[in-house]
Amino acid sequence: MKRKYLSILLIAVMAILGLAACGQNLSNNSSENGKIKVVTTIFPEYDWVKQIAGEQASDMDITMLLDNGIDLHSYQPTAADIMKISDCDLFIYVGGESDTWVDDALKEAVNKNMKVINLLDVLGDSVKEEEVVEGMQAEEEEKSGEEEEEPEYDEHVWLSLKNAKVLCKAIADNLSEIDLEHKAVYDANVSSYIGKLDELDAQYKSAVESFSKKTILFGDRFPFRYLVDDYGLNYYAAFVGCSAESEASFETISFLSKKTDELGLKSILTIEKSDKKIAKTIISNTRNKNQKILEMDSLQSTTSKDAANGTTYLSVMQNNLNVLKEALQ
Repeated sequence: MKRKYLSILLIAVMAILGLAACGQNLSNNSSENGKIKVVTTIFPEYDWVKQIAGEQASDMDITMLLDNGIDLHSYQPTAADIMKISDCDLFIYVGGESDTWVDDALKEAVNKNMKVINLLDVLGDSVKEEEVVEGMQAEEEEKSGEEEEEPEYDEHVWLSLKNAKVLCKAIADNLSEIDLEHKAVYDANVSSYIGKLDELDAQYKSAVESFSKKTILFGDRFPFRYLVDDYGLNYYAAFVGCSAESEASFETISFLSKKTDELGLKSILTIEKSDKKIAKTIISNTRNKNQKILEMDSLQSTTSKDAANGTTYLSVMQNNLNVLKEALQ
């Protein structure tokens, strides 16, 4: 996995922030217009804040850093991004290997009352290590036989509705601490929203139970580990969810093609923005060569523009359920 080196950038930003801090009298609500400033890294966090804030969102300055369609694993913060974090009231990030830059950025925070939510920390022991299942192409560092210093965790925790309920409660609790006056609003909104998550969770459970087929196959990276584990599904895939690999080996293609035939799968899945090259190659090596390519959205490329056009965490997860139903037929 790539590492993000920000030392030079942070040195420059330190100087800027140092000058800015001298002229500021920061309170809990650190923005100049008195609005609560919330900075999130990815869309699920951004949407959860909006849903929990409800009408109070108009009194907040809510920013999503990954707002140009790039996914979590390719993101590198700019000096402007780090400055947005430095004086916010609430900062929410995933906390996996892709976020190794955060520790250095937080050291430069000028708002010492800032609340910080690390999704992986909130979930604690329920966070899963990445796994390489049968037929999956391991990353180069794993092939080399070198032992990793620390376990590598699957960062895609937001793709579990069960995790989402825990994370939304943590967001509501932190907003209440920042803005005690509106605690009742946040509590009511998160309770209502968790009810919607419960309803969709039940729909997933019912749908999976209604099909005899319990296996899906991805001709792509696989960020849906938490989702399939929630409902007892099996999976095969070309790469782990955080993989930077883009070319599948002959062995991987051959295995996935044979597995498609063996299981009688009618569909091969990909994630959003895939060029579908691997999926097409798998299909071309199956017996019937007639499988459909279906797409599930990992919510890593959703933007605030999409949100303005009506996209929500729940709408994407509902659509993923519709795709999953077709894949399990």
